[in-house]
Order: sequence, then C-alpha cells, then structure tokens
Amino acid sequence: MSDIQTFIDNEVKSNDVVLFMKGTPAFPQCGFSGQVVQILDYLGVDYKGINVLADADIRQGIKDYSNWPTIPQLYVKGEFVGGCDIIREMFQAGEIQSYFTEKGIAVAQPA
Repeated sequence: MSDIQTFIDNEVKSNDVVLFMKGTPAFPQCGFSGQVVQILDYLGVDYKGINVLADADIRQGIKDYSNWPTIPQLYVKGEFVGGCDIIREMFQAGEIQSYFTEKGIAVAQPA
C-alpha cells in the first residue's frame, strides 16, 4: 500500500465520520461538497473534513481507495457511504439520520 493509501486508510478508520471534499467544512470549494457539509452541519454530526484540493495525491488516492470517481466522499465508521447525490437522497428520505443513529453517531436533528 502506498503512503497516500495508508494515510487515507488511517483517516477513514480512525475517524467516526470523515468527508473527503473540495475545500474545508468552513469554506467548501464546490457546490457538491457544500451540500454534504450543509447536511452534516444541519444534523449536528461531528466529522472531519479533508481538503483534497490541498494535495493532488490525496485527490486521486481517495478515488482509487473507494473505486468511486467523484468527490465528495463520506465515510462512516470505516465504511464508504457515498457522494453528494447519495447523501442528499438519504437525507431527503430521512434515512441518513437513522443510518447515523444505527452506527452510534449522535445527530441533533433526528428523523
């Protein structure tokens, strides 16, 4: 495993909720990353944001890691959940709240 893959694997496994995104939670650099940040913030979920724009190796590495071509990518308890469309659909259906609860992640806005 390369250093980048080791770094990504460690971040995914050592943080309950981690979002690989363009920009930062305070300043998203793309609309899709911004939408996921808004959902997580609305739900009051504690998460770590990793800015893929800061490092081209991480930007490509996360795509290789998940075998998923787009960013943002949300991981919960070491498991890839999805990108913006999936997270938005789960949120609109009220599923993301129960998903977090099932995984033992506190949400401020229950379904």
